[in-house]
Amino acid sequence: MFDNKERTNLEELGEFGLIDHLTKSIIPNEKSTIKGIGDDAAVLDFADKKTLISTDLLLEGIHFDLRYVPLKHLGYKAVQVNLSDIYAMNGIASQITFSIGLSSKFPLEAVEEIYEGALIACKKYNVDLVGGDTSASAQGLVISVTSIGYVDQSKVVYRNGAKEGDLICVSGDLGGAYVGLQLLEREKKIFLDNPNIQPDLEGKDYIVERQLKPEARRDIVELLAEKDILPNSMIDVSDGLASEILHICKQSDKGCKIYEEKIPIDPMTYDTAFEFGLDPTVCALSGGEDYELLFTIPQSDYDKVKGLLDITVIGHITEPSAGCDMISKSNKVHPLIAQGWNSLKKKEED
Repeated sequence: MFDNKERTNLEELGEFGLIDHLTKSIIPNEKSTIKGIGDDAAVLDFADKKTLISTDLLLEGIHFDLRYVPLKHLGYKAVQVNLSDIYAMNGIASQITFSIGLSSKFPLEAVEEIYEGALIACKKYNVDLVGGDTSASAQGLVISVTSIGYVDQSKVVYRNGAKEGDLICVSGDLGGAYVGLQLLEREKKIFLDNPNIQPDLEGKDYIVERQLKPEARRDIVELLAEKDILPNSMIDVSDGLASEILHICKQSDKGCKIYEEKIPIDPMTYDTAFEFGLDPTVCALSGGEDYELLFTIPQSDYDKVKGLLDITVIGHITEPSAGCDMISKSNKVHPLIAQGWNSLKKKEED
């Protein structure tokens, strides 16, 4: 992950020296950032917009494995998964705070890589890093990101607004991040059994990137605005398609029907899933970490989305008594069950 020959112990800098070192070149670009790093708190001004705030915590051994996750990718992903929550509210992310807990095994060069990845994500998505914290950690690497954004009051989209008859839409494709994780875990096991064998990821770039370097879908928020589409409900796909649809249905007091044949799955995801003896549909329903946007729109907006390559209509919202079902390719009805990845359960099992 970093060159041990170039190793600067963090004790040489101290906490404030480390913060100064990591943030000395950060210059705010967002007009809503009045004061960024350098005081007790950031000062933001969103004028007449509604403010959106979301926080995510990433723990070593639970959310990521440093044996195959590059530190720069980790910093990038930590930001992306957080920005995704802002876009899921139909908002625009504008600032983040980035906090990190470090054990003594991490030299300055490793921390620099993490921050470099985070700042690449910030630059790509026009987001200012305006604060954070650093701390010693006895439990490995800990990263906490808080994202801040804004949206017009009339355009905030919640999970609880789905209406009967709404079309259920999803951006991009699903299951790739989970299948990419299976590939990385397989190669890790092979390496641990025989360190002389190099990882074999050739031709699998797409699904590996889906796991290691996801992209939050700000472009979909912008596309919906361009097409004059205001979803009735929306959520990001972090825990699997089934879990997210059930969140919308529960909070909206509705049912749903989705169609297996409509679920967008990339050919590489499909083929690699079969190589692992996995059902590609199950990977899409329960895999998680795709960070696509799942949303519902009125049927009257169908003509606006039907020609968009990156949005797929996969079903519709029903009355609550109809339940939440998936219609299989063989036309059988299967109740949707949330089997998404559960970090607390994983920790207990480990």
